[in-house]
Amino acid sequence: MVWGQYANFQCFSNSVKNVVGTTEKAHFRNELILSEPQMDNPPSATLSPPPWEVLVLVAHYLDPKTLAIASCVSNSWSSSMSSDHLWIPFLTAHFPSLSNLPSSSADAVSCRRLFGIGHSAVKRRRKNPTKLKLSLADLVFAVSISSADSSVFSVTKSGESLVMDPPGVFRFDVGFGSDGAAVEESLKEVKITWNVILKGWREVFTMMSCKGKINFVAGAEGWFSKELPAPGCCSSAVGSAVVADMYVGLMCGGKRSNGKVKVNKVSVGILSVVDWRYISVQDGLRYLQHFLLT
Repeated sequence: MVWGQYANFQCFSNSVKNVVGTTEKAHFRNELILSEPQMDNPPSATLSPPPWEVLVLVAHYLDPKTLAIASCVSNSWSSSMSSDHLWIPFLTAHFPSLSNLPSSSADAVSCRRLFGIGHSAVKRRRKNPTKLKLSLADLVFAVSISSADSSVFSVTKSGESLVMDPPGVFRFDVGFGSDGAAVEESLKEVKITWNVILKGWREVFTMMSCKGKINFVAGAEGWFSKELPAPGCCSSAVGSAVVADMYVGLMCGGKRSNGKVKVNKVSVGILSVVDWRYISVQDGLRYLQHFLLT
């Protein structure tokens, strides 16, 4: 049994060689010599393997990953490599908040277990972003602005024809003066709608559907925003920290407009409320991908 366990020791002996210094190696060799039974005749071919207990001499030189692997070899190794005195330095260095838990809440949890919990939490936070399967070419943007008595602005544009404003961020110019109708100067209540459609009408996601007021005067501007749902099963309970954003600019309707005005420019985008910046095109596509492809 002892020699079988020693064979497992070889699987991580290289890690020990990398971390144990010259002085410690010499001390380790001396311990091995003292632990062996004295023989009248020296071995002719190979040295006798040491007992597994010598692992405790090098355990405190191992890194957390090697310790964790070693603790899974056998019950004996698990007992030695899971000791709190080996894991408390790593726990304190990497996760001080877990090492300072009240004694009553940590009595039944080993330092090795607490380190594993902390390590798993870090890995979840560093999770790689979802693989991007959606492109702008797969999308169609449909934007409309209407009042109680007429359509003020309506446009449908394919993703590849959208103009980024500015480049690299999820904000696009979707329409100009030629897409809108002339409207009497007044303060009007309007309905704003922005839908993103997966080409072929396979899926539709409503980015914005709300009501607001626009002062229809040449040179006036309007801003509209609507919080977007969070991706995932808890979207109704957790905020997403992003909003759909729309800008509307107005201009004079022209020489024959008889004082009427029309929409000059419409821009739409996704804005992060954390830093009040527009998110990147890639992040915007990943967000839409959750609703259009899953």
